[in-house]
Amino acid sequence: MSETPRKRATGGARTARPARRQTELAGATISEFDGVRYLHLGTDWVQGAMRLRKPRALELDYIQRMMAWLLWRPIDRLEPDGGQAVQLGLGAAAITRWTHQVLRWPTRVVELNPSVITACRLWFHLPDDDARLQVIEDDAGAWVQRPEQAGTADALCVDLYDHDAAAPVLDDEAFYAACRDLLVAGDAHTPGGLMTVNLFGRQSSFARSSARIAEAFGADQVWQLAPTPEGNTVVVAGRGVIVPDRETLTARAEAIESRFGLPARKWLRMVRPWTPVV
Repeated sequence: MSETPRKRATGGARTARPARRQTELAGATISEFDGVRYLHLGTDWVQGAMRLRKPRALELDYIQRMMAWLLWRPIDRLEPDGGQAVQLGLGAAAITRWTHQVLRWPTRVVELNPSVITACRLWFHLPDDDARLQVIEDDAGAWVQRPEQAGTADALCVDLYDHDAAAPVLDDEAFYAACRDLLVAGDAHTPGGLMTVNLFGRQSSFARSSARIAEAFGADQVWQLAPTPEGNTVVVAGRGVIVPDRETLTARAEAIESRFGLPARKWLRMVRPWTPVV
């Protein structure tokens, strides 16, 4: 499945302005403007972005917020090889590059569209598979339900939209229950696995999707960040995650900012427990 941030180059959530160059790759379209390369799937909606001079940086605001799961993870469990990362939906490989090359965790990513994989390998600095990276061409919905995947992910990022970016492609309780099963179960000695999901759409669509996540994970294991100006809301869900006190969370946020340059203190100000939308 393709990653779709629900951002549009001609007036949606992210304005990319007229592109100077456009290249077609079997369904994937590449555009560039002002030092940023964008991925499209035959429409103006932006599937992902990469700043050419900083390919490992997370360019889009909502993609940065997809890393908010770091706040729920003990700092000493963020070391290289400190966990297993999984992404459903490759997009422009921003999160994949980050977990593989910056966080330096073993990373698996599931993407249905082969043209997206080809575009990322050619144009978005996605490296070949190695001992710590596996790009899997498969249907994410089927992949997460395979028994051998259960309990294998410490961090799961889900961003599954088609070329129209109207609603998540996979968005039912069975899918979110399978995502929960994919995560490592938390206990007194092991931090629980964490999922982040990008939700974009009408208020009713967000209410429906977030309620399904809460049903699968339990309402006390679901949190949400404030929407971006473009309308993307990132939901965080855990499997047996223990939330520390505010002082510990603040120390984690400061450490994340210092180590990775991500605006974690801002995330901490905008996150709140999930509540049903009335």
